[in-house]
Amino acid sequence: MDKNFLITKNKTIKHAMEQINLNKHKCIVVVDKSKKMLGTLSDGDIRGAILKSFKLDSKISPIFNRKAKFIFKKYCTDEKLKKLFLTKNYDIIPILDKNKKVVDVTYWSKIFKNNFSKKSKIDIPVVVMAGGEGTRMRPFTHILPKPLIPINDKPVIEHIMEKFVIQGLSNFIFTINHKAEIMKAFFKEMETTYKIKYLEEKKPLGTIGSIRLLKNKIKKNFFVINCDTIINIDYKEVLNFHIKKKNVITIIACAKEYEIPYGICKTNNSGQLKKLTEKPKMNFLANSGAYMFDPKIINLIPTKKKFDVNELVILAKKKKMKVGVFPIGEGNWFDVGQWGEYKKTINSINNND
Repeated sequence: MDKNFLITKNKTIKHAMEQINLNKHKCIVVVDKSKKMLGTLSDGDIRGAILKSFKLDSKISPIFNRKAKFIFKKYCTDEKLKKLFLTKNYDIIPILDKNKKVVDVTYWSKIFKNNFSKKSKIDIPVVVMAGGEGTRMRPFTHILPKPLIPINDKPVIEHIMEKFVIQGLSNFIFTINHKAEIMKAFFKEMETTYKIKYLEEKKPLGTIGSIRLLKNKIKKNFFVINCDTIINIDYKEVLNFHIKKKNVITIIACAKEYEIPYGICKTNNSGQLKKLTEKPKMNFLANSGAYMFDPKIINLIPTKKKFDVNELVILAKKKKMKVGVFPIGEGNWFDVGQWGEYKKTINSINNND
């Protein structure tokens, strides 16, 4: 049994997120020191806690599910497990001995041997914002458009699209401007099983302005993602969250913890020290550059003008529209739009191969 399926209740949310990312099954079993099951903790439980302002260094003990389902090994058969997965939509099922100690953890692909996919087609468009100049990635982008910068043996854009295609999303729209003909030529040479359309900006329209070109062309919710953002998430969960919350914008945001490498002085009005905090930690949700939009949001974007996503969010809030945040773990987001993160992404992909 993979040790990344088990965690004790005194561990932190950050630790749990790292283990869930390693086991790749969106859930973990909470146990005591003798491996007796106490409950389970899912990525959904963690998202809910983060949205309630739990910090990444908070213990998981208040947030895990103490009424989680399991099966005793004595009664465990493939047929029973298949029925549970098909009817209850579990991510994992803990298998216990008579003393409720965890002896194994099973999951969908282990039971169905990858012969029966849990994923179904999600018939909504994915808009890839691919028109920027990629100034942070020069000198590569003097020659190539940013989406075609290579990560190992294929460009960034293929890594991004693969994350969608394996989950049943195959309708792509590229907004293009900088070195647009090179982008078109690249995909013209490829044999693909997915659809690609292009929205070509006549001039740069900012981080979100080109979405206006989709007015009257999209009638359903749609994903938007920057061409330097690779994320490992369940897109159907994002869609369900977006619909349930009745959002017009859902921002996919990465939960991060940053330690300030200095002692921080807090003073009073007369300059006297009130408190000295050594290397404090900050917890925040960073915009990953991926979103889900309701099509009505397109009407807020001005025509043929430069317009950035922060302006769109401010305008939507001003009009009392609902803007939600879908938190993800730090290990699920790779920002390849700057050199430091680009190199980390290559190392991470190499380590997972």
